[in-house]
Amino acid sequence: MIRALVVVVPARDEEELLADCLDALRRAARHPRVRDLPCRVTVVADACRDATAAIARRHGAQLLELTAGNVGAARAAGSRDALETVLSAQPGLTPDSVWLAHTDADSRVPADWLARQLTHAACGWQAVVGTVRVADWRGHPDNTATAFRLHYQQDQQDQQAGGHRHVHGANLAVRADAYRAAGGFPPLPVGEDRTLVAALEAAGFRVKRTSRNPVTTSARCTPRARGGFGDFLRDLDALTG
Repeated sequence: MIRALVVVVPARDEEELLADCLDALRRAARHPRVRDLPCRVTVVADACRDATAAIARRHGAQLLELTAGNVGAARAAGSRDALETVLSAQPGLTPDSVWLAHTDADSRVPADWLARQLTHAACGWQAVVGTVRVADWRGHPDNTATAFRLHYQQDQQDQQAGGHRHVHGANLAVRADAYRAAGGFPPLPVGEDRTLVAALEAAGFRVKRTSRNPVTTSARCTPRARGGFGDFLRDLDALTG
């Protein structure tokens, strides 16, 4: 049974979008099905040169500051720090009763995000891999949004039996014992989320892939990480523009 929630949010110069991210997480933590559980939100301000850290503090999040400039290292450090703190603060709490969720600072989770994840956890799933949606396509060619939707639909049709094959750090959660057993996030500048999920599956953990609880993420035209979601959208721009 899950007895505590931890959410880790890596952030690099995210003063424009972090507040909305944290407001959405607050709503998710207040959902009737999870509001009685302690929930610790940790923002990892990594190599930030703006007001990201101040915004995290103002919104009541725990703050961890790094200079790594590496999203994999940021997710790993945030997870390690938050889990150590939660497990030491609550006597009798064990890793198999802690749910470790991840999103991104430029993303907004739905109000039932954590509640739906815990429903899957109660059914024996040890990790949940969700999808993303984009609400604002400004700055992209008109056809990019359509190409994105078709890409997702085709992938889901191809993988109906086992669920979609996308992995997004903006919509990913795992039970803490499974996270540790799989080795956690590697310190990669991109692909750390896919590597973790692959390790979980290789180790035999049950990974639920669902498109029913998407997170709304940014489609900004200046990607933070080369080879990540932003570059994927730029590739779509090139094909459709």
